[in-house]
Amino acid sequence: MDIVVMAGQLILGLSILVILHELGHFIAARAFGIKVEKFYLFFDAWGVSLFKFNYKGVEYGMGWLPLGGYVKIAGMIDESMDTEQMSGPPQPWEFRSKPAWQRLIVMLGGIFVNIVLGILIFWVLTIKYGESYIPNDALKYGIVPGKIGQEIGLKPGDKIVGVNGQKVERFEDLISSKVLMGNSTLNVHRSTQNLDIKVPGNILNDVSDMGIEEFINRVPRTTFMVDSVVAGSNAQKAGLQHGDSIIAVNGKTIHFYDEFQQEIQKYKNKPIGLTVKRDNETKAVIAEVNKDGMLGFKDGRFGIRVKTDLPEEKTLRFGFFGSLPVGASKAWGTFSDNAKGLGKVFTGQVKANKALSSPIGIARLFGAHVDWLRFWSLVGLLSMALALMNLLPIPALDGGHALFLIIEMIKGKPLSDKFLERAQIVGFVILVSLMVFVFGSDIVKLMKK
Repeated sequence: MDIVVMAGQLILGLSILVILHELGHFIAARAFGIKVEKFYLFFDAWGVSLFKFNYKGVEYGMGWLPLGGYVKIAGMIDESMDTEQMSGPPQPWEFRSKPAWQRLIVMLGGIFVNIVLGILIFWVLTIKYGESYIPNDALKYGIVPGKIGQEIGLKPGDKIVGVNGQKVERFEDLISSKVLMGNSTLNVHRSTQNLDIKVPGNILNDVSDMGIEEFINRVPRTTFMVDSVVAGSNAQKAGLQHGDSIIAVNGKTIHFYDEFQQEIQKYKNKPIGLTVKRDNETKAVIAEVNKDGMLGFKDGRFGIRVKTDLPEEKTLRFGFFGSLPVGASKAWGTFSDNAKGLGKVFTGQVKANKALSSPIGIARLFGAHVDWLRFWSLVGLLSMALALMNLLPIPALDGGHALFLIIEMIKGKPLSDKFLERAQIVGFVILVSLMVFVFGSDIVKLMKK
């Protein structure tokens, strides 16, 4: 069932993006009097479609291959490779008969819609939810670094007060692109020391493998006590109760929740001794740790719920028009981050299989249950990523077509049809190879997990 929910959200999100992207091309083409022959969601490879119908001379339909979509514009060399149509004399309603500047607008129409859609989504989300964050100054006990964070020199309890000398206002900024793009410096306060810790330029490789939690945990360091105990769990069998404070594990003193979690992980499928403070009295209890390193059940379910003293989130509200620049800034930030990430791939700092994801990897981001805030946030992110990808000067992508049109405008004459046909084939091979690569990478990641 989890797979069905993830796949359903992925297909819905991609369908929205593809339809609106192709609608951008469609509207621009029709505005300049260019005939559009087909409008398809997904690809009708080998002429096989799930359904189709004709309306005012255009064939609308849904293909069976969910890897995008397309509009077939008359008189244009595209993925259909319709050379028969191109062999005849140009007709006034064809793409090739129009001025280069009009054809350039048609090619950029889909990208423009993706950018507008991304801004619109982030604008509406900001109107509805505002911006919530944990003030970095409110962290009482500092951060909880994971394996990656510890390897670069971070320690539990560190307080990161700045990045590259600039004060950090929001705790969430510590795991933002400003830090994770690497070559940044964390300004750390540790006990009575002030330290500068360098973040390596290739840290995204490790984050991709192990997850963001292994850099800096999304939850700050906090004290804890038992809030409730699940009936039938190992925690209940040990006699733990609401209000208990666990102050030691097998004689080792603990103060914070991350220390407790880390310590009991050492005793999977083993009994442990817990020192518990209850009503100003100290008690010793024995508890069984399950295979997942928790005081729960054999099937991995939790046994206790804890109460922490996490700092309160702060929420900013901006109003209808005030939310627009905030949403636009988020959309642009996503576009910029993706561009920087691709730059690191091209320069070799980040491996391509770590930075790129197939629909398999993207589906996992949506999660196994429907959360509309997460869904629309991801659709906004994907819309900006799609705009960037289509801007790349690769033949068969919008950016490739735009590049050739710009060259035509500079030269004063169009490139030959034979050259464009060959370029289209080269671009198609590049895209198929890239698709096979990212699908293979995601499948390997799943098998390893």
